[in-house]
Amino acid sequence: MNVNDSINLTLSIVIFVGSIMALISAIGILIFKDVYTRSHAATKSSTVAVLLTLIGVFVYFIVNDGYVSFRLLLGIFFLYLTSPVAGHLITRAAYNSGVEMKVEGSKGKHLNDLLPTQKKTSKDNALLKDK
Repeated sequence: MNVNDSINLTLSIVIFVGSIMALISAIGILIFKDVYTRSHAATKSSTVAVLLTLIGVFVYFIVNDGYVSFRLLLGIFFLYLTSPVAGHLITRAAYNSGVEMKVEGSKGKHLNDLLPTQKKTSKDNALLKDK
């Protein structure tokens, strides 16, 4: 087994791990109950899965063909940049629209039920009136 074969084996493992993470992400999207956890499964793990796959393919082309693909580099860059931002914006829009979290157990149905209540001061009320 020479160096090229060991590099190809390593890259195969990286691409395989990326595909396994994509499968886990797809299962998470199907299993989770609300938009917040589905957004987490869709953005975080699938971003890492696609990045692992694209990086494995990029390094494979460099090692075996001596070819640097700028399209793959742009794909890696834009995916890394846009996917988490899009997930954050979707989750924020859902929160601002009043979509409830699916909280099971005795903790309550709303996020505000989970957080400790704070006593509002006169300074807080003055700030709210200014807005």
